[in-house]
Amino acid sequence: MIKQIKSRAFVIFIGISGCFSVLFGAWLAHAGSHLSPDIVNRVNTAHHYQVIHTLALLIITVWRTRNESKILLVSSLCFALGILCFSGSLYLKTLLNLPAIGGLAPIGGVLLAIGWLCLVFIGKKS
Repeated sequence: MIKQIKSRAFVIFIGISGCFSVLFGAWLAHAGSHLSPDIVNRVNTAHHYQVIHTLALLIITVWRTRNESKILLVSSLCFALGILCFSGSLYLKTLLNLPAIGGLAPIGGVLLAIGWLCLVFIGKKS
């Protein structure tokens, strides 16, 4: 039961993150020409990391259906929180002019890196 709830929550998060990835990509394609290069660069970085890590989270979520590993769960949590902190803070900093929230980006980056490092432990354990 708990496994299904966790998986369901990650699938919902992946769907929302994937949807917003498409929407931010379209917004950049259409409104990007009216934005300063600094803003376009920041939003492009957030978008790029969001897309890559949403796909990584999808793969790990599927992998977890075959291998209920605590390390994979930690990796999933790190990717989800990393997307929120890294990409989310860059979007909010830029779109809502909230410079103070930009301090979450480094935390998000560390969480994304830890998510990848968790896979090293899976590889060593296999």
